[in-house]
Amino acid sequence: MKEQVYGAEKGNGEKVASWLNEQAKDSDLKLQVKLKNSVLSTQNFGDFDLLLLSDDSIKSRKLISKAGKRFGIKMIEGGYKEEARIIRRKKSDYAKVLNGDKVIGHLELETSRFGTKKWEIKSEERK
Repeated sequence: MKEQVYGAEKGNGEKVASWLNEQAKDSDLKLQVKLKNSVLSTQNFGDFDLLLLSDDSIKSRKLISKAGKRFGIKMIEGGYKEEARIIRRKKSDYAKVLNGDKVIGHLELETSRFGTKKWEIKSEERK
């Protein structure tokens, strides 16, 4: 599976990951969420603890939105790719910034194809 960016407002990553794993277990969803040892800083939306999801289904994405509502925090939901299939030096990902189930912005992220896989903000926009 391709790595995509998911995140919870900084300081909430551990409890969000735990809650998501509980919800997945209760609903028999094959999802495991781990807290990555990485923080993504945005200019407009603050800092986010990055999460690693083992499943990228629609049900998993809905749980991300529910987690934001449950804890009253902003979440990042990644995995929105550009249409063009151009080979580039850097790998990119597009993400929505959610506050509950409301989209409050968009992010364009990039990381090196080789070496360290630390995501960096290329551009961001408030909605």
